Amino acid sequence: MPDWRELVSKGLSGLKLGAGEKEEVHAELAAHLEETYKALRARGLPEQAAIQQTLAQVADWQDLRRKIQIARTVKENIMNDRVRQLWLPGLLTFALSMGLLELVQKFGPRPMALDLDKGTPMVMFYTSWLLTLPLAGAIGALLSKRAGGSPRILAISSVFPVLPFGVVFLIAIPAGLLMSHTLAHHIVATAFLTMMFGWVLVPGVALFSGGLLVQLLSRRSNSLDVTMN
Repeated sequence: MPDWRELVSKGLSGLKLGAGEKEEVHAELAAHLEETYKALRARGLPEQAAIQQTLAQVADWQDLRRKIQIARTVKENIMNDRVRQLWLPGLLTFALSMGLLELVQKFGPRPMALDLDKGTPMVMFYTSWLLTLPLAGAIGALLSKRAGGSPRILAISSVFPVLPFGVVFLIAIPAGLLMSHTLAHHIVATAFLTMMFGWVLVPGVALFSGGLLVQLLSRRSNSLDVTMN
């Protein structure tokens, strides 16, 4: 039986990939050719005929190298776009919003307390912080837009700071209900929903309003450009 790994290495010798990626491609293709060869031999084909039919699957090594190179390049571009359009703007928005919250807690006015139900935590609204969140959301959406993000990605980038809290509460609410006593289900559910209202819904609306403003201004600018042209 041929050394399929060596055959693949020679056929794809001009492949411009990193050492790790090249090794992965070579291993996958060699394994595929070996499986094909063994299947042909199991069907009763002579060794030479099985080798020829297996190699016939890669008749043009140069064309295969080109297709692999294109596929890997597209994958890398997608990953890079995702980082520039979502993760960097989102993380910057998160850091900015948390930094503003810390400043407001230290130097700003006292928060407004809202007691929705007896026996549940009070919701602390830092009004001055909520007023700055549209700016943070707008910055995240603007950075995402400049990187070529879609409207959906712009929206996610603008509300990124509240997404971790939302995930935590979505997990914590069912977990709290399962662990709490049946009689305490109402109290636990109300407590979590109250905290979710204060830490996810209200800040999320404030952040989203800033991102939405960027999208509206962008659409208006595009429509004006089309009209002028």
